[in-house]
Amino acid sequence: MAKNAINTIEYNTWINAIKSKVQVARTKVALSINSGVLELYWEIGKDIHTQIKEANWGTKIIDQIAIDLKTEFPDIKGFSRRNIYAMRQWYLFYSQLSSFVPQVVAQIPWGHNRLIISKTKDVNEALFYTNEAIINSWSRDTLEVQILDKLYYRKGKAITNFEATLPKVQSKLANSILKDPYNFDFLGLENDALEKAIEDELIKHITKFLLELGKGFAFIGKQYKIEISESDYFIDLLFYHIELRCFVVIELKSGKFKPEFAGKLNFYLSAVDSQLKKETDNPSIGILLCKRKDKIEVQYSLRDINKPLGVSEFRLTEVIPDKIKTQLPSIEEIEKQLIEKINKK
Repeated sequence: MAKNAINTIEYNTWINAIKSKVQVARTKVALSINSGVLELYWEIGKDIHTQIKEANWGTKIIDQIAIDLKTEFPDIKGFSRRNIYAMRQWYLFYSQLSSFVPQVVAQIPWGHNRLIISKTKDVNEALFYTNEAIINSWSRDTLEVQILDKLYYRKGKAITNFEATLPKVQSKLANSILKDPYNFDFLGLENDALEKAIEDELIKHITKFLLELGKGFAFIGKQYKIEISESDYFIDLLFYHIELRCFVVIELKSGKFKPEFAGKLNFYLSAVDSQLKKETDNPSIGILLCKRKDKIEVQYSLRDINKPLGVSEFRLTEVIPDKIKTQLPSIEEIEKQLIEKINKK
């Protein structure tokens, strides 16, 4: 029995290694196929743009191109008028960078590419979302949510003292993971919600919360108790960041930033570094999330603190002003209008 058990363990180890090799190979094949398709689309887009420009054909020729390609290659999807038009737009969007499809762009699916160029304003913003999609393995739906939530304009915008308190490499990475503001619209809470309600809802929607925080955050607990001397203290939210290799303490404040908030968070970081941090961990980082902040007040508050802190705002669902509410139709009024329209048909 012992021998069979040992053989089973050895086999499982061996077969898992084989599975890993198959998965790696499959990923390489998928990337290769995707890259090949995108190179084809790039060339088609380039040729169409050049011909339209030099021969003065006009964009209506795309209708005929779509018909001819679908007739010749009926088993190949992607030759609709809309898709061929998108190939030309995609080429025009990135052609200022290179005469070939940019390498990073070739790593995401065509649907992702079409979404990005249709929703972004310039190449820098587009490349930002391309990189984020690759790093975080975003689906198309998740990518669209991040674009609509304006991640490009929020990421790395928090006020921090990281440059003064962390090594250069870690400081750069730590700054990049913070946003300002954080979008908590998914909680369904209005702007007058209290801290406890916000905290409770964040835990109920932990998956969406982690998505908003970004890749690398591992949730440890809420109201995490730490004992100092003869007193108990409770950290609002405690995380560990895989890439930064450090604990992340998050404190929620439902009002405007006050300087004393930074002092309390600094106190918590000292406790976490003393009680939880291992030798292989980097210094813990604190993130203070508040409804509003004054930039100068925050900068003054963080200037002489020796622990790495960042301060960001968060947004909840905006309350509809009473003036606008009175102008909106009620459910009963909408139903009445629908019934009237149906009866007229």
